[in-house]
Amino acid sequence: MNFVKRAGLSLWSRKGKTLITLGTFLVVSAMVLGGVLIKSGTARATEAARQRLGAEVTLGADMDAPFTGQAPTIGADVVDRIGASPLVEKYTYNSFDGTRLLNGGRTATGKPLAPDYPANSTLAFGVLDSTLMPHFSDGTWTLLSGQPITAADREDDSVLVEERLAKKNGLAPGGTLTLGENDPKGKRKAVFTVKGVYRDPSDTVDSEYGIAPGDRLIVPAAALSRLNSDGSGGAPQLQGATFRLKDPATYDAFRAQAERTAGDALHGLAFDLNDKALRQMTGPLRSITSSATAAMWLIGVAGALVLGLLATLAVRQRQREFGVLLAMGERKWKLVAQQAVEITVAAALAVGLSALFAQSLTQKAGDSLLSGEAASAQRKIDAWQPPPPGSTGLKEGIDMNDKPVEGAVPIDSITVRLSPSDLATVAGVGLGIGLLATAVPGAAVLRLTPRTILTKGK
Repeated sequence: MNFVKRAGLSLWSRKGKTLITLGTFLVVSAMVLGGVLIKSGTARATEAARQRLGAEVTLGADMDAPFTGQAPTIGADVVDRIGASPLVEKYTYNSFDGTRLLNGGRTATGKPLAPDYPANSTLAFGVLDSTLMPHFSDGTWTLLSGQPITAADREDDSVLVEERLAKKNGLAPGGTLTLGENDPKGKRKAVFTVKGVYRDPSDTVDSEYGIAPGDRLIVPAAALSRLNSDGSGGAPQLQGATFRLKDPATYDAFRAQAERTAGDALHGLAFDLNDKALRQMTGPLRSITSSATAAMWLIGVAGALVLGLLATLAVRQRQREFGVLLAMGERKWKLVAQQAVEITVAAALAVGLSALFAQSLTQKAGDSLLSGEAASAQRKIDAWQPPPPGSTGLKEGIDMNDKPVEGAVPIDSITVRLSPSDLATVAGVGLGIGLLATAVPGAAVLRLTPRTILTKGK
């Protein structure tokens, strides 16, 4: 008799054992498929968040390098060469210096500023593209009117002013103000055109420079350098830079390329992938992925043990059947093939049945688990408190590195989709478990001769 037909008859005649084997396979298949679906769903959600946030690489002082008494800087021309890489979407300069807000200037309508226009110190940020400044990227600062500073303004004397300064002095896009160099005894000054007005919701005075939020200006780095330079000329010197990559996965390639391009100009500086916002958003995803993977392995191992036990019992009970078949001249490989067919049929049915309901059940289970993890993560974010004004947080045990990223809301839902590759993975795992569980006891029996099997009667 054909061993395939014999396998079918064997499954039909042993309905109880077939149902037990099928039920075990069904539980294993459903759990493994659920784990695979959650992993693929969280991977898609993570990638979507990564693409939405982009990858911002900051270049700044290397905290591990020995301090030489002077903060390291890098020329804007070197940053331009690094930013010309095809891996970079856009980039900006990071520099800052003091300036003095002088009397003189006009509103957007051409009206001279009031005589009591204040002459006070300000802190100017030198940039190439203001949209890449961290506070604008995470939504803390908002551009209320006008346009951001971009690479097209690199040689212009343009400025973004904070809302409070603009209201106090009637400034709007198109108006002008006069800035003087940082040295109170210096005579260099320049008229800057207001390109935009932004809002900084903070009301905390800068603890290092003593500058109020309303007195912070954003200008092109070249303009800031001209205003405060010593007349030596050359490329503006920067404290660092920020690069937004087209693809977050290219960070290692970008870093290697940048190090080759810059060479010794990077001395005292280091690259850092700013993925804090991504980690904050995807924390719940990593948590449920770990739980699903652990459950998948636990059920898989337990299922393999149960199937192995069932197969061992079944083979032992069928020793006489095998002995008769061998005595009739049946080849041993056909007996092994018959066992493989039986287990394959059970595995295929289990995978097919699990595919009918696994997606909907996994979607519900995944959303339930993820919403709980996301709510817990959000509570931790809401509970974080900054240190008191003027404090670094060390005495209070507050680590400023733990400060949450504003706007990076933990992801609380995923979309589960069943794909042919997921089914293939589960089918391969199930079949592998079944064949392994069958092969071990089957091989032990087939080592015996027909005479030994029949005389023992076991």
